[in-house]
Amino acid sequence: MTRTRLGKTLITGAVAATAMLATSPAQAVIPDGTQFYVGKPNHGAVAQIAALTAAGRKTEAAQIRSIIKTPTAIWVESGSPKEAEQQVRQITLQATDKGTVPVLVLYNIPFRDCAQYSAGGATTMAEYNAWIDGIVRGIGNRKAVIAVEPDGLGIIPFYVSLDEQTKTDPQTEWCRPADADPATAANERFAMLNHAVDGLTALPNTSVYLDGTHNGWLNVGDVSQRLVRAGVDKADGFFLNASNYNYTSNLVSYGTWVSSCIEWATDLGGSFAGCPNQYWNGGPSTGWNGTALDPYGVWTEGNATLSLNTQGLNERYAGMLNGATLEEHFIIDTSRNGQGPWAPTTADFVMPTPSPTPGDLENWCNPPHRGIGLLPTTQTGNDLVDAYVWIKVPGESDGSCRRGYGDLLGGVDPAWGIVDPGAGQWFDAQALELAALANPPLTTTK
Repeated sequence: MTRTRLGKTLITGAVAATAMLATSPAQAVIPDGTQFYVGKPNHGAVAQIAALTAAGRKTEAAQIRSIIKTPTAIWVESGSPKEAEQQVRQITLQATDKGTVPVLVLYNIPFRDCAQYSAGGATTMAEYNAWIDGIVRGIGNRKAVIAVEPDGLGIIPFYVSLDEQTKTDPQTEWCRPADADPATAANERFAMLNHAVDGLTALPNTSVYLDGTHNGWLNVGDVSQRLVRAGVDKADGFFLNASNYNYTSNLVSYGTWVSSCIEWATDLGGSFAGCPNQYWNGGPSTGWNGTALDPYGVWTEGNATLSLNTQGLNERYAGMLNGATLEEHFIIDTSRNGQGPWAPTTADFVMPTPSPTPGDLENWCNPPHRGIGLLPTTQTGNDLVDAYVWIKVPGESDGSCRRGYGDLLGGVDPAWGIVDPGAGQWFDAQALELAALANPPLTTTK
């Protein structure tokens, strides 16, 4: 049974792209009109504003200033249980004093990011659970919106994905850390996430969301199964697009299908494997012609381009659900998706690259030519979408991206022509571009 949700009326049609799927989802837990907390700015942003002002570049300085005055999530990523407890207590107290609600991102699970650019995290399940318990104590009865472990369900050590589960010789996914036990690592991940959900949802004023990845990653059935195993029925829903760039409207469709799949597979006798997904969109209106939805374009119902047409998928879910209530809500990270995802080509690179071209150009890692998206708000126009939030701080680096070239370029990112700042450090050039290409444009005061 999902938690009691307060604040929003039941859906009466939402938006055209998803109206046929449900008529009465559970109410949202983040009340309309919630004001999110603005924390301390990144020191690099403050320094950039000073440098731009001194150089007479007042418009650009105002744009960066607008970023740091916008509510963004605060990442809790390390420390002892006591240190984590003190950190979130201080944040929630400050937010309460200002009449606002903080968005907290918990990012400390063992084998975090599977030893990639944001590697780290606790070293054992016991250590992680104790860290979560410290955070629970620190929040207490104060309000907080909590995104639990970005990539925590997208990248699971030694996990057997839904597509592999029916094979006679199933293979685990690519994340296979040397220090993890192949026999227990995946189950331990789910156990730790359930522990986090249990502790955080026991608090009276938290809104807790699990990692739902995004529309360009896991298929609907796969992520739905992972969410259920992680305890989404006890949480308030899931979050999408954390630190990524996908179009908001596409994410609304994807999130609605995930919520629909969970309902179909858990309450209506269906199966996760039977859930229609974004990698084949055929349906009655398309004459059962289908293809994978293109994440680099905006999806709509009835789109003349088949790879952008969601109508077939919506029709299939409407028939499967037959008016059933959708329980699982979601929030969307809109911090950097104003221009949608980057379709990388080496033509975008600002410096020569070796040949041949590598297979992974890392379109998720500090892509160029992107822009800030919608401002944080609970006014989403869709009652399944509890809020748009900025989970990632625009201007903070995704890591020292190398586009698959490793050390061949001396660590230089060929898309920028420099060695990118480390994960979480301020990236001046990217911050300026994100601000300049914001969609909708940023409102600034010089």
